[in-house]
Amino acid sequence: MTGSASSPGRTPARITIACWGSHGDFDPSLGLGLGLQARGHVVTLATLPYFEPHTRAAGLGFHAIRPHVRPDDSAIVGRIMNGSRGTEYLMNELIFPNLGAMYEDLAPLADTTDLFVSHPLTMAVPMIAELRGIPWASTVLAPISFFSATDAPVVAPVTWFKDLERFGAWPGHLLAGAARFVTDQWARPVRRLRRSLGLPPGANPLFDGQHSPTLVLALYSRVLGDPQPDWPANTLVTGAMFHDAVHGTALSAELEAFLADGPPPVLFTLGSSAVLSPGTFWTESLAAVRRLGLRAVCLVGPGNVEPMRASLPDGVMAVEMAPHSLLMPRSAAVVQQCGIGTLSQVLRSGAPMLAVPFAHDQFDNAHRAARLGVARILPPARYRAPQVAEALAALTTEPSYRAAAQRVAATVRAERGVDAACDAIEERYGLR
Repeated sequence: MTGSASSPGRTPARITIACWGSHGDFDPSLGLGLGLQARGHVVTLATLPYFEPHTRAAGLGFHAIRPHVRPDDSAIVGRIMNGSRGTEYLMNELIFPNLGAMYEDLAPLADTTDLFVSHPLTMAVPMIAELRGIPWASTVLAPISFFSATDAPVVAPVTWFKDLERFGAWPGHLLAGAARFVTDQWARPVRRLRRSLGLPPGANPLFDGQHSPTLVLALYSRVLGDPQPDWPANTLVTGAMFHDAVHGTALSAELEAFLADGPPPVLFTLGSSAVLSPGTFWTESLAAVRRLGLRAVCLVGPGNVEPMRASLPDGVMAVEMAPHSLLMPRSAAVVQQCGIGTLSQVLRSGAPMLAVPFAHDQFDNAHRAARLGVARILPPARYRAPQVAEALAALTTEPSYRAAAQRVAATVRAERGVDAACDAIEERYGLR
């Protein structure tokens, strides 16, 4: 294997980072890629065609992989964000049926790649690495990817199951066993593809099979959960991959003027996916703001500002999007869906939060935020103006939430996520 350009006389390593999903999936890979590029390595992002402009604007190589789903397709995203069946739809109708195509797209990169870095949904990477003898590191974006029996995740529709941990360790083991059994049936296409390539069946690709035997990078803050005894070996919790390559480095003049014109507002945002299928979120949010008389900023997504403008109360501004890293620290509280990317930004900001988890890892992320004392949780089924107003009143007036958020933010800001991940890759694979 080649080494890093940071060492005189050594050739930069050619690194392919594969990822699939929304901005919450792409952004950490971009941040990692930028960090590796800054150290002299040649980085290619293998991902959805939708992200080609962002990738090339950042100066990284781009390679398209299937399935070619657009993260702004509201019909598909609406099904993915279904709280009880979204994960099943994602895996059984999008990822697994197209795994052969993903493999075909990635396989040619083996000739020009010294190291692969995988995402939980790029399940073709382990196969290529195994067949070609190419080193492979894996990433996870949220604690739920470890599905630990000793720190059991919160999953829909049985979000209450986590409460049973007070009776002992058996609920976590039961939940993990049930999840493995169900998803093992889903993963039959993976085993078929592996057999066609002359590989053994392998481990469940949603559990042990997604993790590299040499390096697993958990790209989130350690405040969300300590390493557990049943995590894979060679796991490092790095901290989040913060960067401004996609979301901008400045607030608009209009938003700056609004922020300067009064006390800090409550920020409402649903990230890049849930915003496409918000249900009654905006109606109930505006009603809650009216009840409390609070100022607010609503990040409503592309094309949604004008339809909302007539319904905005005084002291409320709607914008399509804005850099979270600049807006959240100036907010009285943040109402958000608890996708790991959005959550990481809130944790760094020092603002208390109201978590409104829609699907997937969001329920578990919300629980972990509440466990830190920085959040209240109100799922979409109970997201009604009186309940929202009650939660926001507590978050903005009870000092304990702000104090906890500031303590957590100090820890998150001290983490060097990109550097820690790049250090681990260079050390583990001899790239220095």
